[in-house]
Amino acid sequence: MPYSALRRGQGARWSLGDAMRPSRHATAFVIAALGMTTFVAGCSSSPEAPADRPHPSVPKREKATGPLQKQGKAPVVTVGKTASYSAANGTTGARTTFSVTFHSAKYVTASEISAGKPKGRYAVITIEVTNTGSRDGSFHPYGFMKWEGGNTVTQGVATLYSTGTQRVDSTYHPGEAVTGDIVLDVPRKGGKVSYYEGTGTASLTFVMPSK
Repeated sequence: MPYSALRRGQGARWSLGDAMRPSRHATAFVIAALGMTTFVAGCSSSPEAPADRPHPSVPKREKATGPLQKQGKAPVVTVGKTASYSAANGTTGARTTFSVTFHSAKYVTASEISAGKPKGRYAVITIEVTNTGSRDGSFHPYGFMKWEGGNTVTQGVATLYSTGTQRVDSTYHPGEAVTGDIVLDVPRKGGKVSYYEGTGTASLTFVMPSK
């Protein structure tokens, strides 16, 4: 058969088309290889995991500047005396040093302070609170003062009654001081009143007069 007739034949057309058309298996292999390359490149440029980064909304806690209270070792202050303790900032938790002078304590009737009937009896203590440290600190006695004495169960004694003096419940900047009264509802005369900054041990203890 002549060469020109062979080129026009069916067999010639099949051989030439197969030579020019890539194999379906080869095409799938190329696509898979390109996909793997893209995946590896993407992984190598991805940012570090969020867990490895500090959370921007969590403030750094400042180190304590004053001595921390030891378990069961709250400073004890009597009338006319001054004691220092490590005070915390109610917002940041950073610590500073406070001094508290226990100026006086007296037992009064409800009519003397225009208050309702007490559970026990009212006692008014006058104290001076001073931030002697280098950071802001808080003193919040209302709801955080407890009385104990003899065989009586420890109980909260702070009230919201006021004698008209400055309020010592506040946040103090370094060097600031306030003198004011705190009205307590104690079971009886004597005993001790402790100030707590939280649920831990007492920060400061006042020795109450027995008369």
